[in-house]
Amino acid sequence: MLISFFIILFLLLLFYLSMMPIVLYIDTKSNQYYIQAKGLVKASIESHEEELISIKLKVFFLSFYFYPLRHIVLGKNKKTEDKAISKKKKSKGIDFVKFLRMVKSFKVKKFLFDVDTGDCILNAKLYPLFAMLNFRAGGFMVNFEGRNRVELHIYSRPIYLIKSFINL
Repeated sequence: MLISFFIILFLLLLFYLSMMPIVLYIDTKSNQYYIQAKGLVKASIESHEEELISIKLKVFFLSFYFYPLRHIVLGKNKKTEDKAISKKKKSKGIDFVKFLRMVKSFKVKKFLFDVDTGDCILNAKLYPLFAMLNFRAGGFMVNFEGRNRVELHIYSRPIYLIKSFINL
């Protein structure tokens, strides 16, 4: 009885984890950049006064900060370069068709691309191109006011990613 309860609980947990949405959000106007597994974890990139960037990892109710550029060494040893070359030769890589199916499993909820190149002639040339692109996939805008903005909101579910790999 107790074992069956834990098995059912484990299966419900697996079902929840497979149906939980994964969100990628990029907004240059409000400087929000994050990837989130709703209800579990959220990793956001934030600016920092001393470091260039910091990564804020929020797991349930706990927050952690990481500074990825803190331990980068500019000079490389020849031994590490030889190891990197040998590893590149050994790795097989991801199949392009599987990668394409994985990318297709993501859904775009919101897309906005608002640009001003600073050159009024180039902006005028981009205007008809963006007007044609708006017929298929909306969100392309050209302005003459100096605004540059990209907003991208993408989501997927782990079950969609698994399905793209095994092709059910």
